[in-house]
Amino acid sequence: MNTELTLAGRTLHLTRYPTAAQHPSLQAWDAADELLINHVVETYGEQFNGRCHIYNDDFGALGCWFAAWQTDWVNDSFVARQALQANLDANQLMAAEVNCHDPLWQPASPVDRVLIKIPKTTALLEHQLAQLQPWVGPETQIIAAGKVKAIHTSTLKLFERYLGPTTTSLAKKKARLIFCTPTASGIVPMPPPTEWYTDNPRFRISNHANVFARQQLDIGARFLLDNLPDCSGQRIIDLGCGNGVLGLHVLAQWPDSRVTFVDESFMAIASARDNVTGNLQDGLQRSEFLVSNCLEQFSGGQVDRILCNPPFHQQNTITDHIADQMFADARQHLRPGGELRIIGNRHLDYPAKLKRLFGGYTVVAANRKFSILSAIKR
Repeated sequence: MNTELTLAGRTLHLTRYPTAAQHPSLQAWDAADELLINHVVETYGEQFNGRCHIYNDDFGALGCWFAAWQTDWVNDSFVARQALQANLDANQLMAAEVNCHDPLWQPASPVDRVLIKIPKTTALLEHQLAQLQPWVGPETQIIAAGKVKAIHTSTLKLFERYLGPTTTSLAKKKARLIFCTPTASGIVPMPPPTEWYTDNPRFRISNHANVFARQQLDIGARFLLDNLPDCSGQRIIDLGCGNGVLGLHVLAQWPDSRVTFVDESFMAIASARDNVTGNLQDGLQRSEFLVSNCLEQFSGGQVDRILCNPPFHQQNTITDHIADQMFADARQHLRPGGELRIIGNRHLDYPAKLKRLFGGYTVVAANRKFSILSAIKR
């Protein structure tokens, strides 16, 4: 794994998080990070006394490079925040000078420079641009960076709709910069969270901008809802909960159950809390909400069942290390006889992973696309 980022006569040691789980071919920055850093250093130098925001910095490369600026660093990913902290420590940089926020944070003063990595989710970018409107003006430097394939005409139109005139750089190493000059010509309202409804029971599900399946019920989650285990009187973890639709149905179907909602997305946990609050009168009394890398931050003791629809992407990279950690963490936190119940695409190698960790598994249900697997802690 390449861990040395060298630019403009300076070198940083940077790793992804969690480091031990990463494929050796992956690194903690990309060509868009390099292009953005080089442009800022060559155009403005590294000295800066104004107020800066950095958005969507995947593993902390930008936060580390510009740590001396006393930056407001905004990211929806708890894993990205952990990566930033680890890389600040590794490079002996002062973490106290980087103020970390989730995307629902409200700025309180004007900003002089904004650096944005184009996120995978267009709705998240729209949320961030709309949120910036009151705090930027014609003198604010706004520079975004992303892979060429992630920057479309619609991307540029978003900048123009919410902030002002927008141009792009030439492509270099399949990356490109975006330059935007705010006009301060008025505030365009931020799009509200999306909403859709489940059937039987009919719940209104609210989804913040970066939540998985924010437009409709995910077909995998729908299949798992049809095959929930008996959760009566049990302590449940909805692991990788997203908008919380699985845990919400558990709370509703078994009034004596308790659910801990866990996700690495701050917006997902906010959505899950909103959905329990808005749909179940006593739901919050039986719920806990935790932003965590898998179950690293969970300290609630042993639980009876863990429900999980594992992701197989980290940022834009296809990977199975998240599922590996989820399954291993689940085994650690289940009581003897407790169950991990997962759903996954049939082509994924989840059966082998469960057999290795739990000694076996059973197929609860399957269709042409998905399998629901159950593993018991012995």
